[in-house]
Amino acid sequence: MPSQGAAQQPEKEWDRCAASFASSLMAEPDADSVARLAAFGDGDADHARWELRYLRRALGLLIAGRDALDDRTASLVGQALARAVEQDPYTAPAMRATSAAQFNVRLRLYRDVMGQRGGSRTPLAPLGQALVAFAGGGAARDADLWSTGWIAAEFDRCNEGLRDEFGTVDLPADVAPSALLLPRR
Repeated sequence: MPSQGAAQQPEKEWDRCAASFASSLMAEPDADSVARLAAFGDGDADHARWELRYLRRALGLLIAGRDALDDRTASLVGQALARAVEQDPYTAPAMRATSAAQFNVRLRLYRDVMGQRGGSRTPLAPLGQALVAFAGGGAARDADLWSTGWIAAEFDRCNEGLRDEFGTVDLPADVAPSALLLPRR
C-alpha cells in the first residue's frame, strides 16, 4: 500500500507547475507595450500597465481552461494565481479588493469574447478592441493592429508556458485519438 507521502507527490508537482505558470502570468509588461497602449488609450502609462497585467492574467487562466490536458489545470492555475496576486508587490494592500474586482470584470468580458461562435478560433480583434477600450481608447486601425499582435504573442507565450509546465500529448500520427479511448465496461 503506497504511503500518504507518495500519494501526495503528484499533487505537489501539479501545485508546483501551477505556481510556476501563475508566476509567469505575473510578469510585468514591457515598457514599449505600456507606452503604445497608453498612446492608444487615455495617455496614462500606469493605467495601460494595469490593463496589460489584467489581460495577461486573464489569457493565462482562459488558456489553462481551454488548452490544458487535464480538467484540474485551470482550477489549480486559478488558485495559484490568486495566491500570487495576494503577494503582488505592485498592488497596495488597501487596493487589492479593487484590483480583484477590476480583474474580474475584464476576465468576464474576455471569456465572453473568446466564447463567441463563428469567425476565427481566437478572436484577436475583439480582444484587442476590448483591451484598448479598457485603457480608455477608442476604435483606431493602428490600435487594432498593435493590440491584436500583442495578444497573439501573449497567446503564444501562455500556450508555451502551459506546455512547458504541464506537458504535451504525444499521439501516434497514424492513429485517430478516438481510437485510443478505452472501451467502456
